[in-house]
Amino acid sequence: MDKIKEKLNALRAEADANVERAEQAEAMNKKYEHEILQKDQDIISLQHKLSVLDGELEKAEAKLADAKIAREEGDASKTTNENLTRKIQLLEEELDTAEKNVKETVEKLRQVDVKAEHFERQVQRLEQERDQWEKKYEDAQEKYQQSKKELDELVHSMEGL
Repeated sequence: MDKIKEKLNALRAEADANVERAEQAEAMNKKYEHEILQKDQDIISLQHKLSVLDGELEKAEAKLADAKIAREEGDASKTTNENLTRKIQLLEEELDTAEKNVKETVEKLRQVDVKAEHFERQVQRLEQERDQWEKKYEDAQEKYQQSKKELDELVHSMEGL
């Protein structure tokens, strides 16, 4: 009788431990889902920044094209030519800066995408682990119910003696 009680207590403790571990896994799952949401927001922000920089790049390229055309047409005046040359240099620097920013933004976006994939894999792994723990918990519950039924039958048969 004591052994059965000890076994029941052990099963209860195991079930409690499994429930606690399942709750911890769910908490970690929520944490990772929050991190993924944050990374998704970062991706959206970087994509917006990339589109803004692309627009700036197009404007800078258009300014550069305009400046080059103006330089070709303004060869008659040396002063105009020097001014246009300075303007072209500034635009080219802006273009270089914009291209550098675009490249950095694309690299950051790629890194964020890699991190998001990593977190998605972690979430999938944790969900699988959670599912395994839930299965173990259900099995433990089933064993507990079976043991309880057997104990009740044993008690009933002992009372019949």
